[in-house]
Amino acid sequence: MGHTVGVDVGTSGTRALVIDEYGVIVGTGTAAYSSQIPKPNWVEQDPEVWWTSTCDAIRQALLDAGIAAADIAAVGIAGQMHSSVFLDAAGEVVRPAILWCDQRTGQECDEITSVIGAERLLDMTCNQAITGFTAPKILWLRKHEPEQFDRVRKVLLPKDYVRFRMSGEYATDMSDASGTLLFDVRNRRWASEAIEGLGLDSDWFPAAYESPEIAARVSAVGAKATGLAEGTPIVAGAGDQAATAIGVGAVEPGILLCTIGTSGVIFAHMGSPVSQPDGRLHMFCHGVPGKWHVMGVTLAAGGAFRWYRNTFCAEEERQAREMGIDIYDLIVEGARSAPAGAEGLVFLPYLAGERTPYPDPNASGVFFGISFRHSKEHFARAVMEGVTMSLLDCLDIVRSLGVPVSQVRASGGGARSLLWRQMQSNAFGVPVSTVNSTDGAAFGAAILALVGAGVYDNVESACREIIKVTETVQPDTESQGIWDGLHSLYSGLYLSLRDSFDRRASLLKACAHDGGGGN
Repeated sequence: MGHTVGVDVGTSGTRALVIDEYGVIVGTGTAAYSSQIPKPNWVEQDPEVWWTSTCDAIRQALLDAGIAAADIAAVGIAGQMHSSVFLDAAGEVVRPAILWCDQRTGQECDEITSVIGAERLLDMTCNQAITGFTAPKILWLRKHEPEQFDRVRKVLLPKDYVRFRMSGEYATDMSDASGTLLFDVRNRRWASEAIEGLGLDSDWFPAAYESPEIAARVSAVGAKATGLAEGTPIVAGAGDQAATAIGVGAVEPGILLCTIGTSGVIFAHMGSPVSQPDGRLHMFCHGVPGKWHVMGVTLAAGGAFRWYRNTFCAEEERQAREMGIDIYDLIVEGARSAPAGAEGLVFLPYLAGERTPYPDPNASGVFFGISFRHSKEHFARAVMEGVTMSLLDCLDIVRSLGVPVSQVRASGGGARSLLWRQMQSNAFGVPVSTVNSTDGAAFGAAILALVGAGVYDNVESACREIIKVTETVQPDTESQGIWDGLHSLYSGLYLSLRDSFDRRASLLKACAHDGGGGN
């Protein structure tokens, strides 16, 4: 019984895998879904879709592995952070979940800061109020949908809703709870002062466990739905980024995680929490018990690249279909043909507002410096470089805290691109490595399950045994001048456009009130 299941409830789909005690993946399953955007800057999903997709993915993974459900020692679950699931007294979903990338809660963030106090909020939760977090979503519900708010009896995060459906039990872990803005990150417990100060009910929030701890067991209903055996332990799991860090071995000082998925993340392991006077980075509990991490986030990383593909690359889509290759391979090959710096074409990837270093829901995407010289290949490269520079913004703040950076480990869809990894290495000035698994959060969740099942004594020893570096790219020192100049130009653009972003947001609101009609 050395096998475990890892599940990642992501933004665009659920991934499940089965690994053996040595970390070898023996079965996988995937189920995709989409988000709903009912209004500009709103992003929602139906939690029921997460559950049905999880059931499908787990059944696929078990079938692919060819092993009996009784051979699964434990289950680990990771998932998108911050997204809110509101349940009533019967455990039924009150309304669609408001996602991490939703930007509707700017006023609620101001309210939280005013009620708690900016310094006290940062001291207590180690984070400032931003639109992505869970707490402002709860306040938005209270203000704008009071009838639905009155029905609320539990507030869960995506992976915890899936665990609830799988087990009938309410639980969360400390890394995911850290992203609610209602958790005392330093002391690893719910922040009663924040919860009560905002007029919320502490009973709405489930018990918080360390990530490898067993928090529930598969129920008879859950077993029938997923194909798992009734009674199988389910560990607390982790938020997707903490789980991904475990999945690449970023569990010791000096090894950082860089993820390019829908969002982009720079993640650094911390042995203890540190003070952040400006709160520009997130500070959360790690999935490693008794440890923490700091994290910078760009909201649209791979998401920006996907937007570029969907909006501009119909011809590449046709060519890739005819050639039988991945369209991204074709787009990246085109980007490779353009010179570093894209001949002065700069892209700001703020398609969903931004978090780090600018917590600004009004920020928007920009192509700057367009000329007759620029082809589609330049635009593709500019998107990749813009995302890389946004991640460099995050890394620069991490370094300012005195965090050692000896190696970056790449994860997410962007890690599959050698060009993108080389861009990161050149921009960051450190080696960028890949490891022997590309399954990130699901793999990390499965490792946590191995620890919870007693196969390994702790997360660090499991990662040292299982995670192996497969390829490393070194920074090209000759390109450093180009990247320095490009990043300087890139950084100045936001500061120059900040007021324009705010005026644009006001214009959008005026257009919405007008109904979009007229001449």
